[in-house]
Amino acid sequence: MSVEVISILVLAGIFLIATVRPVNLGALAIVAAFVLGISVLHGADVGEKTDAIFAGFPGDLFIVLAGVTFLFAIAKNNGTVDWLVHAAIRAVGGRIGLIPWVMFLVTACLTAIGAVVPASVAIISPIGMGFAVRYKINPLLMGLMIINGASAGGFSPMSIFGGITNGVVAKAGLPGNPTLLFLASFLFNLAISLVVFFLWGGRDLLGRRADDTLDEAAEAEAHPGGPGVAPVPGSPGGGVATASSGGGVTTATVAPSGVDGAVIALDRDRILTLLGLVVLAVGALFFDLNVGMVAITVAAVLSLISPASAKNSVNQIAWPTVLLVCGIVMYVSLMQSIGTIKWLGNEVATIGAPLLAALIICFIGGAVSAFASTTGILGALIPLAVPFLTGSNAVGAVGLITALAISSSVVDSSPFSTSGALVVANAPEDRRDAVYKGLMRWGFSMVLVAPIATWLVLVVPGWL
Repeated sequence: MSVEVISILVLAGIFLIATVRPVNLGALAIVAAFVLGISVLHGADVGEKTDAIFAGFPGDLFIVLAGVTFLFAIAKNNGTVDWLVHAAIRAVGGRIGLIPWVMFLVTACLTAIGAVVPASVAIISPIGMGFAVRYKINPLLMGLMIINGASAGGFSPMSIFGGITNGVVAKAGLPGNPTLLFLASFLFNLAISLVVFFLWGGRDLLGRRADDTLDEAAEAEAHPGGPGVAPVPGSPGGGVATASSGGGVTTATVAPSGVDGAVIALDRDRILTLLGLVVLAVGALFFDLNVGMVAITVAAVLSLISPASAKNSVNQIAWPTVLLVCGIVMYVSLMQSIGTIKWLGNEVATIGAPLLAALIICFIGGAVSAFASTTGILGALIPLAVPFLTGSNAVGAVGLITALAISSSVVDSSPFSTSGALVVANAPEDRRDAVYKGLMRWGFSMVLVAPIATWLVLVVPGWL
């Protein structure tokens, strides 16, 4: 049995163990990387092999996950996230059903103008999760809308994914269509976002507003003596609700407020935190600075200025998620080092049926990208497909490359990708496990659905 096959079986094995036993999958992946690496990597001694294994540890991903969750833990502690939530709710006129779509479009715009997909998700997901908590939106719905938005704008001619894909295509001498690539990606992500929206509670959000009708329990507690004006501790925002009766229905208008009932105002700490978030966005979007490094820098400065707001923020970093994601990425990096990914590509090239081979290439792109860097996969699989594309007239290059790009990017909703991991890390603690499992189910369903759908539309007809 070849080492490439062994590495695939080991990956399947650690998933099985983590499913049936209460052990962190990332820890198992690190152990697997260590044992397999020591056994198969080339090197004069164990030290060299260990160094090669450590080279696959995603230090940048670790910093991004830790830094962003650290910064937004401070923002939550000092009330900045609450202030942002209320400001944005006012901007959409209190229509709760529009909030996930605003998050989708904002994230899409960020990536379309050149932001790195994980950076955009890192900036928007904590704010989106603030909305989800405050207005009882399913955090899985909010997270997927943000991730899909990032992927939707990710293949514009100005974007990172689009630049990589178009550059590799041009270098290989293959025909390309940057506009079609962008539009196809945007429309596909828009379509699956519609599915997500209605699958996880979007229909219920359409009729809701920030000053929505109180439920019966809250109404009974708030107005035990009948309709009037009374404080409603359990209302959204924890503020003061002014109730009025009309036609037998009691409604409550909730003022933006903090947990103490006072209207949220901008104080020194919140202003400084907002400035820090602006620095994070500008540094990541316009100066290509590492979003994790900038986030930790801003968090450290805020901690020095206001130690009270930073108290216990480090403990709120999602360390189990960090271990899980970094461990899996470390193992997949080892698989790339020993040639498993290249071996899979070469095996596909030997298939005699061009359409079947094209479908398998899309499956490989989706499956591997669910665990590893989409950027790296795009740069690796398109060159592997070049001999196949140049040697076959049965498959159009534009159609296959577009299908491969979409298949490799929509699986970023997997909790083992950077974007998925950021959503899990920023999810409410009591819902984090549910969000993780939901992203895993959705992400791996995309591994199956996206290649087939894009293959049927873009490759099989032969019109591209």
